[in-house]
Amino acid sequence: MAAHNDHQPADYRHRDRIPVRRALLSVSDKTGIIELAKNLVAQGIEIVSTGGTFKALADAGLPVIEVSQLTGFPESLDGRVKTLHPTIHGGLLADMRLIAHEEQLKELDIQPFQLVVVNLYPFVQTVQSGAKGDAVVEQIDIGGPAMVRASAKNHANVAIVVDPARYGEIIAAIEEGGTTLQQRRELAYAAFSHTARYDSAVSAWFASELENDWKRNAGQTTLAENANPGFEAEFKVIGNLENVLRYGENSHQAAALYRTGGSAGIAQARQFGGKEMSYNNFVDADAAVRAAYDFSEPAVAIIKHANPCGIALGDLNSADAIADAHAKAHMCDPVSAFGGVIASNRIVTVAMAKQVATIFTEVIVAPGYEIEALQILLEKKNLRVLELPANYSRDALEYRQISGGLLVQQPDEFSQFNSQGWKLVTGKKADADTMRELEFAWRACRAVKSNGILLARELASVGVGMGQVNRVDSCRLAVERAESRAKGSVAASDAFFPFADGLQILINAGVRAVVQPGGSVRDEEVIAAAEAAGVTMYFTGERHFFH
Repeated sequence: MAAHNDHQPADYRHRDRIPVRRALLSVSDKTGIIELAKNLVAQGIEIVSTGGTFKALADAGLPVIEVSQLTGFPESLDGRVKTLHPTIHGGLLADMRLIAHEEQLKELDIQPFQLVVVNLYPFVQTVQSGAKGDAVVEQIDIGGPAMVRASAKNHANVAIVVDPARYGEIIAAIEEGGTTLQQRRELAYAAFSHTARYDSAVSAWFASELENDWKRNAGQTTLAENANPGFEAEFKVIGNLENVLRYGENSHQAAALYRTGGSAGIAQARQFGGKEMSYNNFVDADAAVRAAYDFSEPAVAIIKHANPCGIALGDLNSADAIADAHAKAHMCDPVSAFGGVIASNRIVTVAMAKQVATIFTEVIVAPGYEIEALQILLEKKNLRVLELPANYSRDALEYRQISGGLLVQQPDEFSQFNSQGWKLVTGKKADADTMRELEFAWRACRAVKSNGILLARELASVGVGMGQVNRVDSCRLAVERAESRAKGSVAASDAFFPFADGLQILINAGVRAVVQPGGSVRDEEVIAAAEAAGVTMYFTGERHFFH
């Protein structure tokens, strides 16, 4: 017999799997609601509904009870008052583990609900449509959040569903005899997150309206009147705690991984084997994936401390393009690649796996693995093998914490990349092969921490200078790492050369073509140095700082 809990009343009864006998359905998003209701009816479950949902179910020929039949009170005030009634909320909040609650419901002639399906008025969509004033206010849901929160609080007895994507899960649970406590807890968490986001959106709208009113009264331009590309006046980031990590960037720092909604990235990757991922592993893996997925061609990036040890494209005419890409990326800096993180934008083949297996690597991440390749990699007990989700994507916005706030920006994407807009400022026009090398170098250079210089040959980095406080040192570092391979290479600089000295280091090493943003007050001096050496140089008109 279980030990008595002094915090529980004497008539307390434990409940795990609860059969569903009565359901309340009231949804704005009616996706899948007819199919769900049909399944509920087939299981002999009584359905209570409101307004538009009631009409949709009745029109589908389903037996359904309108809320007003229970409350004895019609929907009023243009639908603002429908479910705010003891007959409804008593059925949502009664704790049926308590005999006293059960008896009181009988006295009040109220029936409890075991399933509630509610999602809220389309407030965000209404704001995004450009609606103003009262049109927006009317989309502030009152009864919906009250039912969601009541049901979520009473998750010991009620399953609350706010997402049509979970209807299948609910149907399966009902067929197995009812929802489980663990399932209801998870649904309650999703429900409170749903109302939290909703309230946050409403709060943000009011904040924006009040700020605009204040600015107008003060004679200032408002956010809407400025060239604002869509940044909200207020936002909140909601994440689910996925794992508490061993430690953070250093062993004395606590750390954890949270998963957020929206995009599917490295946080959602599936781990097949190896040690537990660390904070630094996640940072480097994300940087590696970012670099590899900057290319549509088969590409591999090897990252160490968020900087590339090598980036390369595979030869499409080779027997195994992705293995070729990895081999070339590794050759850029084999010493630094030791203990690095590898990302591939193609399925890892057996040939690539055999290459990786000979090198000490912390993490490998890819969209998939050939079966034998996976077996080879899993033999490396400490190698963390990750598979990206099939719907891998990047977030629409990037966030960086600073003391007292956050910086938010659009990501530096190559979706609009077009070398047709480059301006030839010195030397001969690049032939097709040289232009492809320059395009590769310019794209790969984005993965290099500023100040960044990248030398490339045969669609692979051969020397990288990163993170220096002046561009001269970055040029020197790139040349030193490239060694003899610098001669005949092409170079990309993430920002303009402020003086000719950095470019001169590349010229002296034998670099034959350069791509850079241009825009320095000393551009003429830099152009003159390239022209004197007969070096082809293009200005892109854009830079790719990466801090």
